[in-house]
Amino acid sequence: MAHETVLECNDGNFSSAVLQSDLPVVVDFWAEWCGPCKMLTPIVEALSAEFEGKIRMGKVNVDDNPQIAAKYGIVSIPSLLFFNQGAVVEQHTGLLAQAALKKKINNIFKL
Repeated sequence: MAHETVLECNDGNFSSAVLQSDLPVVVDFWAEWCGPCKMLTPIVEALSAEFEGKIRMGKVNVDDNPQIAAKYGIVSIPSLLFFNQGAVVEQHTGLLAQAALKKKINNIFKL
C-alpha cells in the first residue's frame, strides 16, 4: 500500500480495524485485476491523508478475503462501505471522483 494511513484489512484484522474502530471507517473493496479499482486507489490514499484523525480508510482485496466480501454482499467492485460504530451506514458501488467521495464522506459522517 502506497500510503501508510490506508489500512490493509483482511480476515484477521477486519473486526479490530473496522468494526471496533473508534473512528468512522470507509472500506474500499477491490481486486488487482479491476481497472476502476486501480483508478480509485490514489483517491482513497489522498482522502486518507486529508481526513487523518477524523476517519480511517481501509482496503479489502476481495480475492484474498472472500468471506468479508460475502458477509457484506459485495458483488461488484469497486464498492465502498461506510462504517460508523461497527455498522454499515452507507454503500457505494463504482468509481467516484475525489471531490464526490469527499463530499459523500463529509455528508455521511457530518465532518
